Amino acid sequence: MTQAHPQAASADIALLLEGTFPYVSGGVSSWLNQIIRAYPEYRFAIVFLGSRRSDYGTFKYALPPNVVHFEEHFLYEPPHGLHEQPAARAGHAEAAALVERLLQALGEGAQSPRALALFQEVVLELMPGGSLQLSDFLYSRRAWDILCQVYREHCADPSFVDFFWTVRIMFQPLWLLARVAHDLLPVRAVHCASTGYAGFLGGLLAQSRGVPLILSEHGIYTKERKIDLFKSEWIRDNRNIFQRDPSELSYFRQMWIQFFEWLGRYCYAHADPILALYETNRLRQVQDGAAAERTSNIPNGISLERFAPLRAQRPTEVPPVLCLIGRVVPIKDIKTFIRAMRRVVNQRPDAQGWIAGPEDEDPAYAQECHNLVRSLGLEAHVHFLGFRKVEELMPQIGLIVLSSISEALPLVLLEGYAAGVPAVSTDVGSCRQLVEGLDAEDQALGASGAVVPIAAPQQLADAALQLLADPATWQAASAAAIARVERYYTDRLMFARYRRVYEDALARAPKGLPWPA
Repeated sequence: MTQAHPQAASADIALLLEGTFPYVSGGVSSWLNQIIRAYPEYRFAIVFLGSRRSDYGTFKYALPPNVVHFEEHFLYEPPHGLHEQPAARAGHAEAAALVERLLQALGEGAQSPRALALFQEVVLELMPGGSLQLSDFLYSRRAWDILCQVYREHCADPSFVDFFWTVRIMFQPLWLLARVAHDLLPVRAVHCASTGYAGFLGGLLAQSRGVPLILSEHGIYTKERKIDLFKSEWIRDNRNIFQRDPSELSYFRQMWIQFFEWLGRYCYAHADPILALYETNRLRQVQDGAAAERTSNIPNGISLERFAPLRAQRPTEVPPVLCLIGRVVPIKDIKTFIRAMRRVVNQRPDAQGWIAGPEDEDPAYAQECHNLVRSLGLEAHVHFLGFRKVEELMPQIGLIVLSSISEALPLVLLEGYAAGVPAVSTDVGSCRQLVEGLDAEDQALGASGAVVPIAAPQQLADAALQLLADPATWQAASAAAIARVERYYTDRLMFARYRRVYEDALARAPKGLPWPA
């Protein structure tokens, strides 16, 4: 049964969300839920972008009352209005010439101002009524000639068929997004939670309507897509053993990476402000093309009122329970946690490992994790709890464990800190900053746990055992965790900073836009 979604004639702020709230639970979705509910005076419109409708079930979050409009679009569903038999067509001559100039400019390098200017000129022509229409891209002679030319001059993969379909799959969603930008209700500002397709839509709205674009990146989208693309098995490499260079990525992987890099540059060109969670990611944004003067940091924050009372519910002795709270997906590297638990249990037979998070996003990987538990003989010690309320877990555990291979500024560490639970984390994202402190004043609070390398189960286990074995060390880490989160990472600080961001953006909105009643 189709869910009824709110509809409105106008809104204050459009949130452009790719594969996250309200269909997917997790850190970014939780943050978005916080942000929307923190500003009841603003009316939000949500534009959700997904892969295919069948990839999503029902909402994981109820829409807050101030979400007055919701629409969803699926990038890889068959395009509307193209089911009839295609007719022969030559294609638009000026549009084809514009695309050819862009292709030449792309050869000047990633930082080419001419390439960015031509890219911006091209994307406007994707809009309804523009000279670059989807039917021409799919069926025209000029599009075919350009495709063949690029293949002959640049493609290092011998399969033209795979090249043909890669280009179609990659670029076809841009026409859908151009239609979304054209049809979207009037809004006074746009806020993207990532670059990628959502960032492209945000850039197009900013360019075509002149509305301010706010970009908040938790992780760096292009970096995370690179990780996904490195592991993706659906990307073909048809070179034989003599054609392959082990030090080079396959041509199609390079195509996808460069595509997402250009979507990121386009979004950066139109976004102001460009917000990161911590300094390392801000510098990465600048490296990837963001103007440094538009960038700044706003770290996540959590509700002390929600988690601080949990400290009084803790038992006198530290429970020998290591808890990983997160989705059971490869990027969380659940297998390293499971392997670490084998070493922990060898030395602490009373230890337990809890994995609290949904398993439906990647069922095959989840099954591999269950199999690993059985193969290591840990059935009595490692338990998959599914989704659980964090408040129920915190008083029962001794350590928060994060074994991810990529993170930004994970809320789960802050939630644990507010409840007085130290952490053992891999050295990803801002985790070292959260555990050891950012500057001298922060570092003076002490370490709130331990930081270990990625994919190092022995070191993860040893760090956890050291904290659990010495109550004084654990208490010192707990005190540092509480002090750090109370001083630097409260939701009140975050909300005050974002209130200024929204006020500034809305003050810059074009005059004459309809104001919601």
